[in-house]
Amino acid sequence: MSNKGFSHLGLSTLDLDKTREFYENVLGFKAVRCDIIKVKEGGNIRHMFFDTGRDQLIAFMEARNVDGIPAEYDTSITRQLGVPPAFYHFAFEAGSEAALEQKRQELTDRGVKVTEIVDHDWAKSIYFKDPNGLMLEFCCRTREFTQNDATMQDRFEVSGSQFVRGRL
Repeated sequence: MSNKGFSHLGLSTLDLDKTREFYENVLGFKAVRCDIIKVKEGGNIRHMFFDTGRDQLIAFMEARNVDGIPAEYDTSITRQLGVPPAFYHFAFEAGSEAALEQKRQELTDRGVKVTEIVDHDWAKSIYFKDPNGLMLEFCCRTREFTQNDATMQDRFEVSGSQFVRGRL
């Protein structure tokens, strides 16, 4: 079997309209499939897929009046688990350092709280959150990986309290 990347990531939202507004109008990801799934016992699930590029999608589901699914819950994933936001995050390809800088400016102009550009040695990134509290990232590689990169070793140090709180 060949590796072709992922087909889609499936996530949850309590407000699909707000999520659509953010992913389409702030991030520029086009909605490509929108479904209403009727639940036989009552209620429905709205399901929407966004094209993130390279035939890869991100999907959100919103349950409405479905028995067994709470009306309110934490969609950020990390808060409920008690782990730092970085432990579950989703990184989108920026394409280049110039595009990363441009994306940061676009997000800032739209009122999104976004980090400064972070240099990871092999890539550069910016971090921000979506309306669901999910940690998102735009990233671009700045060099090719080497054999040294594939060897587990001490590389850098972070402040534990900053890491636990997250970058934002």
